[in-house]
Amino acid sequence: MQASSIPWQQDLKATARVALACLDLTSLNDADTEADIARLCARAQGPFGAVAAVCVWPRLAAFARAQLPASIAVAAVANFPHGSADVQQAVRDTGTIVQSGAQEVDVVLPYRQLMAGDDSAVTALLVAVRKACEGLRLKVILETGVLPDDALIQRACRLSLDAGADFLKTSTGKTPVSATPQAASILLAAIANDPRYSARIGFKPSGGIRTVADAATYIALTEEYLGTAALTPQRFRIGASSILSDIEAVLTDRTAPVATGTY
Repeated sequence: MQASSIPWQQDLKATARVALACLDLTSLNDADTEADIARLCARAQGPFGAVAAVCVWPRLAAFARAQLPASIAVAAVANFPHGSADVQQAVRDTGTIVQSGAQEVDVVLPYRQLMAGDDSAVTALLVAVRKACEGLRLKVILETGVLPDDALIQRACRLSLDAGADFLKTSTGKTPVSATPQAASILLAAIANDPRYSARIGFKPSGGIRTVADAATYIALTEEYLGTAALTPQRFRIGASSILSDIEAVLTDRTAPVATGTY
């Protein structure tokens, strides 16, 4: 681990620039329509630069892809948000994402099976999804706020990495507890402490990150564990729906509107 080169909590403009470049701007409301996603995609291309990706439901991924330049990735969710052990459904979700032209899959690990000690069910689903989206970036959502202890989170990390994850992601944003610094540290340590993964696997905190000050915590942790070079969209993402207003406010020295939403 290394000391931070920038005091992220104090230099909010620097933090805002990293958060914007590494943002997965997200809309995962049940009632989302193409009009909603068109507005999301317009916001993704703002006056201070583009976000890394937009993240949507599989049924809206093709529409999102058509709205965006190639420089902004499209991510879509699989096995979301329930994290079931239904391999066929997870693979169907993934197939829709692949066919849409999206670049990234965010899949929910079967966390109930993990808690029951059924590692084989977890691995079966993740390996099947990895195979179904070969060539795409795979982010595995561990739902850390539901896992009752650090050992389970560590096991979820190991199973995800061994199944071919490109990113470890904390949360769906649909549970009472989402990203926390403690969970983030466990995920980052799992990446940093394994030489097979330390130079290439990414980290994505998601859920409850609504301000640049919130993002600063996760940027600092990522730098501490993975180094400054990891603070790029290839290794770091923030999953959020409402932080963009605060990013723009910080970069224009104004106050952002109060954030709403669960993600």
